[in-house]
Amino acid sequence: MTLSDSTREKIEGLIARNRVVLFMKGTPQAPMCGFSSKTVGLLDSILNDYSSVDVLQDQEIREGIKVFGNWPTIPQLYIDGELVGGCDIVTAMFNSNELHDMLGVEAPDRTPPEVTITDAAAEKIRESMAGNQGLGLHFAIDAGWKSKFNLAPAQGHEIKVEANGITLLFDLASAQRARGVVIDWVDTLQDSGLTISLPQAPKPVQQMSVVELKQNLESDSVILIDVRGSEERALASLDAARVMDGDTMQEIEAMPKDTALAFICHRGSRSQVAAEHFRKQGFSNVSSVVGGIDAWSKEIDPSVPQYSDLK
Repeated sequence: MTLSDSTREKIEGLIARNRVVLFMKGTPQAPMCGFSSKTVGLLDSILNDYSSVDVLQDQEIREGIKVFGNWPTIPQLYIDGELVGGCDIVTAMFNSNELHDMLGVEAPDRTPPEVTITDAAAEKIRESMAGNQGLGLHFAIDAGWKSKFNLAPAQGHEIKVEANGITLLFDLASAQRARGVVIDWVDTLQDSGLTISLPQAPKPVQQMSVVELKQNLESDSVILIDVRGSEERALASLDAARVMDGDTMQEIEAMPKDTALAFICHRGSRSQVAAEHFRKQGFSNVSSVVGGIDAWSKEIDPSVPQYSDLK
């Protein structure tokens, strides 16, 4: 592909105007591929603010950025006008503290987490590792607090933890999320397997009924955020709701992590996605309004118009 002058100028402008720019699939709030999601999780853990470009919204940018930096994959991270690399390179730099040095932020705590492995779990883990000499047991916890084990050679940057005769290898981000983790083995009538308890994980998104929302709004005990677009808000809206825009995002991110937040959309699906994003950012009191503004119209205030899903 040949890079047009207009596309080159557009990319150069984005990089020149922003110290840190991530070209990705989707947005930091809703990544559309696993590599973009992982890179966002790393950046979010050390930066309060950075710029992102959703290449799925601009085909010229999507293909042009590959030619611009002679880098064939997405995501791509630029810092101070220079291409850093994709997900694997950013991950390696994060784990070695090189990324922190480049961004001028404090190096993270590399203290090994406290890990408890029960006798039953340790026995099953040793059985599964039999015959796999030379491979390390990696334990990863992603930004969505999903955990997994993987047998692979050690890379040298891992944080090592010994527990009940088992050696676990953590990448830096996983080690921070794993503090206090308890690994057990459970036998039930339906299934058997390892169970992972993560005390650091934020509570699941709560489901708030419109009746509960009304009570919380009347007592001024929740901040309500409307995640719908302007076209839908023009059809039906709540005066108490804040619009989900860049300013609101920055306001929320600066709030205490125990702030009560409720997200609302048309019928409850998009609000769940938005609530999950802020839960992953560490907010511990996050709700999605069940049934959305449609339920509010039916159960609380019929003067709020109902409408069909927009195409």
